[in-house]
Amino acid sequence: MMPVAIVAGLVVFWLLISVKVLNEYERGVIFRLGKLLPQPKGPGLIIAAWPIDRIVRVSLRTVVLDVPPQDVITRDNVTVKVNAVVYFRPVDPSKAIVEVENYLYATSQEAQTTLRSILGQASLDELLAERDRLGTMLQEVIDQHTEPWGVKVTQVAVKTVDLPLEMQRAMAKQAESEREKRAKIIHASGELEASRQLSDAAEALQKQPVAIHLRYLQTLTDIAAEGNSTIIFPVPIDWMRALLSGRE
Repeated sequence: MMPVAIVAGLVVFWLLISVKVLNEYERGVIFRLGKLLPQPKGPGLIIAAWPIDRIVRVSLRTVVLDVPPQDVITRDNVTVKVNAVVYFRPVDPSKAIVEVENYLYATSQEAQTTLRSILGQASLDELLAERDRLGTMLQEVIDQHTEPWGVKVTQVAVKTVDLPLEMQRAMAKQAESEREKRAKIIHASGELEASRQLSDAAEALQKQPVAIHLRYLQTLTDIAAEGNSTIIFPVPIDWMRALLSGRE
């Protein structure tokens, strides 16, 4: 009975150290005597025959990688600091373990290098106004380089762009000049519209001479309503010409 109990105990011990439970988002890459098995195992209850099998757990969840700020020189020779966020996940656990030593670190370095390369080809205005397009370009390039590692890059978002103080002051002056330009254009447009309205009013008064006298009386009424002690009577230029011609 003693040998049977020992064998049973060894079997139980072997099962305890060989049975693994993988979560829904995990896969187990199995190396049997150093050789990779064709298909990863999981999720659920699996058996990794100890000591001939070695299991490496790989999470299939999306990884959010915050790319540190990078010094980028734009196409128009402006130095800025740019950081981004990269969303990626392993789609082939076997390649993620076998093809690269550390797929997280490798993807991070690839993202930093590509960020400096792609954004350096854009101008400052494009970097500020077309972040979605640049993010799409970054995603395509990074995904192309990480595909052999079994890593799928789903999205790259340019988060912040830090401009030098000198450039911020220059952009503020430019924006102020643009606002002054629009204000002057609007003012000139108003003057033009007012001159057109006055021209139309002059033509209407010319067709009805009595209207100018009515307007004259209305103006005197408005002046008198304000309680002024001095009232100025406008005299038409035609009257002055008549008086001067009569003296001659």
